Amino acid sequence: MNARLVSAPLAIALATLFAMSPPAFAERSDRDQPVNIEADNMTVDDRNKVHVFEGGVVLTQGSLVIRGDKLVVTQDAAGFQNGVATASGGKLATFRQKREGTNEFVDGEAERIEYDSRNERARLFNRARVTSGGDEVRGAYIEYDAITENYLATNAPGGGKPAASGDTRVRAVIQPKNDNKPAAAQ
Repeated sequence: MNARLVSAPLAIALATLFAMSPPAFAERSDRDQPVNIEADNMTVDDRNKVHVFEGGVVLTQGSLVIRGDKLVVTQDAAGFQNGVATASGGKLATFRQKREGTNEFVDGEAERIEYDSRNERARLFNRARVTSGGDEVRGAYIEYDAITENYLATNAPGGGKPAASGDTRVRAVIQPKNDNKPAAAQ
């Protein structure tokens, strides 16, 4: 079963997953900050434009923080980057970023998190979860398109057949946004 959700607030920072090309929805000042990456090991293949970071990887850029056991960043001929963060041993790769103009953060986790800066698209694979405030979406696959501001949560990438094990349902909790809260008692 597939579920399509459009313009949900919790999807705002998914596309900013990797600091290479964040859209306007995330903390705008983040894109002007330096990218810092810490890892136990780093391998650089300049000819093929591939950087591999391994072992307790932490990428920070402003309020953006990405954690995983491995981060592979590739660059195409036009200069666009693709990043893949993964975790091992049953753990999940994670990201966290402050939303523009609020004190809220968007948090995400999955076994594999991919970001395509050319198409401004983030994809979370296997045990995917994204939260913002009290809102939460879970599924085997979550994809966010920053250009159209749409996201898709399914039980399998591309609407394919779900994995034989685990829950095959997409789950969402969306909190009411009530601006008419009663005034505090005086």
